[in-house]
Amino acid sequence: MSYHVLARKWRPRTFQEMVGQEPILRMLINALDNQRLHHAYLFTGTRGVGKTSLARILAKCLNCETSITSKPCGACKTCQAIDAGKFLDLFEIDAASRTKVEDTRELLESVPYPPTQGRYKIYLIDEVHMLSNHSFNALLKTLEEPPPHVKFLLATTDPKRLPVTILSRCLQFNLTRVSVEKMVSQLQHICTTEAIPFELSALQLLAKAADGSMRDALSLLDQAIAFCHTNITTVETRQMLGGIEQDVVVRLLDALANQDGKQLLEEINHLAECSPDFNQVLEDLLSMLHQINIAQVIDSKAPEPIQQMAKRFSAEDIQLYYQIGLIGRRDLSLAPNPHQGFEMALLRMLAFHPIVTEKKTSPETAKMVTTQHNPSPLLQEKYNSSESLHQEINIQNWAAILPKLELSGMTLALASHCTITNTADNKIELALAAKHESLLNKKLLERIEQALCRYLNKTIKLEIKTAATDILTPSKQQQEEQTKQHANATRTIQSDTHVQKIMDLFNATLDINSIKAID
Repeated sequence: MSYHVLARKWRPRTFQEMVGQEPILRMLINALDNQRLHHAYLFTGTRGVGKTSLARILAKCLNCETSITSKPCGACKTCQAIDAGKFLDLFEIDAASRTKVEDTRELLESVPYPPTQGRYKIYLIDEVHMLSNHSFNALLKTLEEPPPHVKFLLATTDPKRLPVTILSRCLQFNLTRVSVEKMVSQLQHICTTEAIPFELSALQLLAKAADGSMRDALSLLDQAIAFCHTNITTVETRQMLGGIEQDVVVRLLDALANQDGKQLLEEINHLAECSPDFNQVLEDLLSMLHQINIAQVIDSKAPEPIQQMAKRFSAEDIQLYYQIGLIGRRDLSLAPNPHQGFEMALLRMLAFHPIVTEKKTSPETAKMVTTQHNPSPLLQEKYNSSESLHQEINIQNWAAILPKLELSGMTLALASHCTITNTADNKIELALAAKHESLLNKKLLERIEQALCRYLNKTIKLEIKTAATDILTPSKQQQEEQTKQHANATRTIQSDTHVQKIMDLFNATLDINSIKAID
């Protein structure tokens, strides 16, 4: 007996066997049960999500000898003939190989004649977007008003290429990608039924690699069975797919966090010894960077390595590394070899840093804030009751101590948009500029509080409230200072005699936006 590949052996034969697509199944089942049948159905979606399978099941539902039903018996001659591809009234056409208008006219010549075996003549046209414009025009009239005994079932992966005149004559059903969870469940069921030992994590790798296509997942399962021989293991499956262990990505990120070029190159060389798919490695790295950034923004239940990395990198670093990784993956095919392209992408991450992470409040800003802020009488009164705390931090020196807190990224951004309003009883109150209220969250507040505790060497409670009025913060003061410096630099250049001569000689104008003040 010849071997049947899993994608064919486990092709759904009833609506109940379909994986995913619940909303579409519900609509079709209700339509069949209520006998509200349209004459043309269009199934769209990416490869391997069940378009053709769904059309064949619908053909069985319409022609089952029991009745028009959403649950075909599967035992009558009609159902068996459709499953075997031998039903005379089911015309399954591959539009990619019959694109000419002559082929379409030849097909339509049989439309007026009644079915020979079943209740309906079914025209299943796969990849219908491949038909020529003349073929579509020839199909229009028949598709709009077909005989009562004819149903059209169209399938395509690219509905945008269909004329609107075709789309308007069909009921359109867009099949979505199958989720990883549903694919894993189906693969688990198949392996159990076929008596194939497996590791659940190996099936998860196959499902992720299938990218939403159930057919691709079954083809990969066939490949894994052949590769792993007796037992589908995670290690062998990852090796087959060209992937790597998560620990390898963690070690690469650890080297980046340590700013250790030697460690980074050693990890890359060890990785290269396994002959991985470097494109897949970059994809895994990008995926982990995404998880780290999510963990930085919300208190997610991320794995321990992700949580640790979220504390070691700033949000700006993660954003920069992610962008470098995307560009590196895009340009990987342009490198002399994938190993070199991957290595250069990671060395680029090591070399570049966002300006924001190194941005400190300048001494000039601290001085200006110090001279322009005066404590209110109310705060002066409370100062007397908490003198020890106020000796370290007060309204006047917030901008000066901000760099000493060693904050970075979003935490530094939040702190620089605040100003102190009260210090009393081991409690510090900050006011946050209203337009930056979106920066405030529990995790960033805790980081500032911990930094203050380390700086003061004591336990304090931090509270941040949104200010009702406009306030002068270190960030705003620094912006004002930069604006002033830019204005001074612009005036200096505009009054320079050499610059004026060059402008007169070439009839040029001065690009003010290109002027930058030199520290």
